[in-house]
Amino acid sequence: MMLKTNTQTYVQDHVMGLNFNGFHRIKYLDWGNHDDGADTLVCVHGVTRNGHDFDNLAERLCKKYRVICPDVVGRGESDHLINGEGYDYLQYNADMNVLLARLNAPKVDWLGTSMGGIIGMVLASLPQTPIRRLILNDIGPEIRRDSLVEIGEYIGRSGEFRNRKDLENYMRKIYAEFHPMSDDDWAHMVEHASVRTRTGKYRLRMDPAIGDAFRSQISLFDLDMWDTWEKIQCPVLILRGENSKFFSKDTAEKMLERHPNASLVEFADAGHTPTLRNKEQMDVIEKWLKDTKF
Repeated sequence: MMLKTNTQTYVQDHVMGLNFNGFHRIKYLDWGNHDDGADTLVCVHGVTRNGHDFDNLAERLCKKYRVICPDVVGRGESDHLINGEGYDYLQYNADMNVLLARLNAPKVDWLGTSMGGIIGMVLASLPQTPIRRLILNDIGPEIRRDSLVEIGEYIGRSGEFRNRKDLENYMRKIYAEFHPMSDDDWAHMVEHASVRTRTGKYRLRMDPAIGDAFRSQISLFDLDMWDTWEKIQCPVLILRGENSKFFSKDTAEKMLERHPNASLVEFADAGHTPTLRNKEQMDVIEKWLKDTKF
């Protein structure tokens, strides 16, 4: 299905992922330049979000790049799993591998926000990875258990809302660290993150079972992926919100020490996560992609 923004066109397509109970559709937005030799940028969202989070960035970059923005299974327009216990990184990694195969690009650049960055780190660390450059948005190989528990408190527990305004107020509360966000940005987020129910109310366009799976996977210890980080050989751009409670300054600096080709950019007044919607943040990404060799 072909859709249009004010200035650009993208195609909504899907691939079929496989889980233990059958197949499921993984929807993705396919923006921009499909000419032979055009670079491909895959943008993957956070744990409760969807591919439309990257609309501004994709519209900005799509004259040069083919920009692919999937809805990870259970989110957005993608199918929900029959068994909610299947929402884990093994499934997400396998699904993204199917997507990469569909794109038929020998190498891609990867931009991952939070959960999307964890997927990107795992894929980039493996032998014969197709990822040639990696951008991590407010995520690293070490996450405090307390931070995971805090997010787990609200995932999948939002229920229904009388109208979109009530849903927007809820989103403004749980995503209070997002920055910068205009009223138009919030309206855009609500439009693509919500669905109207048969009773006329609104709910988030996300399988509530994701929350149960997320909480069940929190261990008694901090998340430690340093072994994965040290296997990544491609150039990495690390983005961090200066006020992020999820991704610490210490972790970001340790990542620089342990990777010879990583760089860090911090955004003032942003927390978890920088939205990558404004000119400053998009400028950083575009410049890095232009200047960084692989």
